[in-house]
Amino acid sequence: MENKDLEMIAEYADLNPEIKILWEEHQLYEKQLHKLERKAYLTPDEDRVVKELKKKKLAGKTKLMGLLERQAPM
Repeated sequence: MENKDLEMIAEYADLNPEIKILWEEHQLYEKQLHKLERKAYLTPDEDRVVKELKKKKLAGKTKLMGLLERQAPM
């Protein structure tokens, strides 16, 4: 994410609990992905988990960015 996005998350996370939850989930998915992607070989189950985590992370980021756009003053 860009610095501008991170600043907005920090600013609005306390005002909107959904933003805070989505950001925490995003960070959790990122950590889980990093742990799996460091492995030299992934089992088929691990590969499936990676794909699911990436989908969840992207869906959460999309929702988070939408909330930030609505939250930010024009």
